[in-house]
Amino acid sequence: MALTYSSMLKLGTQMPKFELENTVNNEIFSSSYFNSTAPKLIMFICNHCPYVIHYHKELIKLSQDYKNNIDFVAISSNDIENYPEDSPEKMKQLAIELGLFFPYLYDETQEVAKNFKAECTPEFYLFNNKKTLEYRGRLDNSSPGNGIEPSGIDLREAVENLLNGREVNQAQHPSMGCNIKWK
Repeated sequence: MALTYSSMLKLGTQMPKFELENTVNNEIFSSSYFNSTAPKLIMFICNHCPYVIHYHKELIKLSQDYKNNIDFVAISSNDIENYPEDSPEKMKQLAIELGLFFPYLYDETQEVAKNFKAECTPEFYLFNNKKTLEYRGRLDNSSPGNGIEPSGIDLREAVENLLNGREVNQAQHPSMGCNIKWK
């Protein structure tokens, strides 16, 4: 595991378009399928990263808390040849185990990760209903072994501000975690 920080895609960026396989139902999911009136949360995660595993319960809670207000999508872009635990079959298995109700997409070519300038897992991108980037970075300041319980405070504050018509704080912190396993 190589500790990596997110590169912090520029705020105001339009959401890159994508079409990827949803490992949960084996159908293609397109960014054009999003509800046009809801904000969108794109999460770059994977199955094996200890930082992502550290956040499992909070990711489930976050998605349950905001499922009626936000479109959620998770994407894994890892090289599965060298990291078979991140294969689409294992992604589907994890989604079922965790009870995820949102798409868990496989970015086989890694082009989507490159378009988002994603560097690590987990990494979070919150777009408004016009698909303009409002927040990118970390969930909160917890990490495996630092003794802080996950709360999602950083991302939750951004979500609440966006949903309530308030300005999202521009002082945002990069996410940190395992580097994306590039081919």
